[in-house]
Amino acid sequence: MRAHALALLVILLLGIAAPAIAANDERYSYITVEDVKVRLDNGTAVIHVSYTVDEGTRFIFFLLGKQDLKNKLVKILNYDNAKIQRIDLSNAEFVVDQAAYSYGSGIYWYPSHTFNVVIPKLSVQTPQVTRNFTNINQFPSGIGYFGIESSVPLEQIIREVHPDSGK
Repeated sequence: MRAHALALLVILLLGIAAPAIAANDERYSYITVEDVKVRLDNGTAVIHVSYTVDEGTRFIFFLLGKQDLKNKLVKILNYDNAKIQRIDLSNAEFVVDQAAYSYGSGIYWYPSHTFNVVIPKLSVQTPQVTRNFTNINQFPSGIGYFGIESSVPLEQIIREVHPDSGK
């Protein structure tokens, strides 16, 4: 009888520990992040997230709506002022106003940013360049870029950033 109780206890403990052992860094609750694409348009960031949700949650979304999914995605992205533009069971798009600092004359700085999960594929796109990262939970170092529609001539921007360059 003791052997049966001990075996049952071991099976119960393995059942409880298995989800914790199997957990991965790309996962938050019932969401597994596949990739994040950040497109920087002037000071605004448009963020596209691709993910999968556990099969059991799909029916709950059908009955109760997607508010919990929205909240968890905002938590994953770690932006307090993210506004949802579109969401379904595999993709979402958010807009973050003032995600980058403006230095005037169409010059912007998107600072480093930490996500609350590991992002398997992260892409940060400016009007000039795209930077890609794999298995990262922080966009390191930040990135400087010029805005999309700057009415200021490039020579003037260069003079403002590097005043000694025209001499």
